Amino acid sequence: MRILVVEDERKIAGFLSKGLGEEGHVVQVVGDLATARTSVGIADFDLLLVDRMLPDGDGLALVRELRRQGNHTPAICLTARDRVEERVEGLHGGADDYIVKPFAFDELLARMAAVTRRGSSASPILRVGDLTLDPDAHRVERADSSLQLTAQEFSLLRYLMENVGRVLSRTRLLEHVWDLHHDPGTNVVDVYIGYLRAKVDKGFERPLIHTVRGVGYVLEDRPR
Repeated sequence: MRILVVEDERKIAGFLSKGLGEEGHVVQVVGDLATARTSVGIADFDLLLVDRMLPDGDGLALVRELRRQGNHTPAICLTARDRVEERVEGLHGGADDYIVKPFAFDELLARMAAVTRRGSSASPILRVGDLTLDPDAHRVERADSSLQLTAQEFSLLRYLMENVGRVLSRTRLLEHVWDLHHDPGTNVVDVYIGYLRAKVDKGFERPLIHTVRGVGYVLEDRPR
């Protein structure tokens, strides 16, 4: 997932960025409401983690603004405030969940999974031909054979499968699977496509990952 973390405490922001990155997510961290507003205005995110106590205001204000604009991106409020009234205020303000600091990272992951499932009407299982990917179980199979992918390989494959039949440029893949500010001259996309092909296509009669010269890559089950 592509996650925006709005958190001004450096230690917590670093902890979230490192931990979520290791889980295969693309994480952008900002430390105030003004920068957060700019970020959501120029990019799409799958989840917002928003601290309520920011230098320029209450993070809940951002969630309220987005809801008024018709933006229903799942949002979890992070706060040191533990009063019931404040948690209720957050939920009534448009937040999908509320977690009090300090919190266990596993609990955050569980809450993230819950709110993203809640906001999705589609089946979480992705299928293309004989290839299946289960986002929640972090499991990939092809023709009943289990494929062992790293977190980054899993994220790349998931994005390709979510856009089955659609040619994705290297720039778009960099933005959605890696950091927004990743060096555009890097060959990391081509390297990881090579890793995926070795695991997803090698040994199978029908390749699913295809190169479109001069444009990018597409995952589709093409007829023979």
